[in-house]
Amino acid sequence: MAEFFHGRMLIDGKLTEAVDGEHLESVNPATEEVIGRVPAGKAADVAAAADAADRAAPAWAALSAQERGSLLKEVASALRAESDRIVDLEIRDSGNTIRKLKLDIAAAAESLEYYAALAGELKGETVPATAHGLHFSMREPFGVVGRIVPFNHPIFFAAGKMAAPLAAGNTMVIKPSEQSPLSACVLGEICQQVLPPGVVNIVTGLGSTAGEALVREPRIRRIAFTGSVPTGLAVQRAAAEVAVKSLTLELGGKNPMIVFPDADLDAALPAAVRGMNFNWAGQSCGSQSRLLLHESIYDEGVARVAEIVSGLKVGDPRDPASDMGPVNSKAQYEKVLRYIDHAEQDGARLVAGGHSLRGEAFPSGYWVEPTVFADVTPEMRLFREEVFGPILSIVRWSTPDEAVALANDVEYGLTASVWTRDLATALDTVRRIEAGYIWVNGVSIHFPGTSFGGFKNSGIGREEGIEELYSYTQPKFVHVNAMPR
Repeated sequence: MAEFFHGRMLIDGKLTEAVDGEHLESVNPATEEVIGRVPAGKAADVAAAADAADRAAPAWAALSAQERGSLLKEVASALRAESDRIVDLEIRDSGNTIRKLKLDIAAAAESLEYYAALAGELKGETVPATAHGLHFSMREPFGVVGRIVPFNHPIFFAAGKMAAPLAAGNTMVIKPSEQSPLSACVLGEICQQVLPPGVVNIVTGLGSTAGEALVREPRIRRIAFTGSVPTGLAVQRAAAEVAVKSLTLELGGKNPMIVFPDADLDAALPAAVRGMNFNWAGQSCGSQSRLLLHESIYDEGVARVAEIVSGLKVGDPRDPASDMGPVNSKAQYEKVLRYIDHAEQDGARLVAGGHSLRGEAFPSGYWVEPTVFADVTPEMRLFREEVFGPILSIVRWSTPDEAVALANDVEYGLTASVWTRDLATALDTVRRIEAGYIWVNGVSIHFPGTSFGGFKNSGIGREEGIEELYSYTQPKFVHVNAMPR
């Protein structure tokens, strides 16, 4: 039996419990076994973390970009050294499969190294505004930055997404998801060993208490949140009630994959399954959860996708052969089953999966079959609403205008995918789709240096490129009168 994990918060370089001594339990979604606990941080703990970050900010900002970068590289190296321990914890804490979790840790370390190298690009500009003056800009950090982390990629969003703010000279308060908080506590241990006290502070707790306090903390003037649209709106409201704050919101997606009749179906249809991110039980905001097939290939496409999905292996997430593990929590499990019921009630045609596996293949845990519904239409809830679970919808279209209209006919605009052999068709479709990150003849992969983010209710701001680094700075213009009189 795996060892029970007792995580602690990191505040001012010390691993600590919550001020009131309360804890949250962490449950393995595969077995419903309590596998660990973390402090239930509240407003007093967030305030202590903000105090520490505020005190540490001047010295951290005073380091050169190279000095900060060197420390970020040390964090990346320590993260890789702790990979086996983190993988073991996250598998049990999140239900994510081992193959993908190893990629998440690698991506987090690579993000730290990327921004460590990029920090020297925080350059200003000179402007010839007058003939005899010197007019130039510089970029300065905000000071203290807050980040609220989702449950689906815990270590990647905690470790990898702290890279840009730190490289830009900010200190941080990070609030992990209460649903999968354990790996963030290991990150706290790493930061304690590598970084000066107060540079990174990690406060575990509920979103309604620790998260709310972080958003409302006046000294935290820059916030990044990844999660649902309703929570993103709540973050905006709460922040605006306290101060004028800068926010990045990476929110939901109901992302389309449009397949034209000339596409290579042998490549496109397996890609549609990959793009749904069943390896994460569909719990990824970038998942291509709406597959839009032209009517001439619709029947073949539905049959082949259903066959591929029916062949996915649902099993122990520790087994490298498993294609999908459980969904993250009881709440997610119940939500997925509700949407399966909604789809059937609304008239969608079930072609793969559609059932709970709890009590059949698995005596306990939050297990659902990877599921595909065909004949999904715009008035159905499954067409418009983000499930954040392993359900793929297939939609029929007749003309390119109809395909684009269907793709855009939701409140979201995060990612999209277009499959065709015709470059003109691809580029015309890309220009008309309302989404921030689009693949042509591809899915899922994020490319270094290309900024990720969404249109409409999928969020504001961009991450993963130089724009993210700039977003953690404030430009200051200086005007020097070279010939005072």
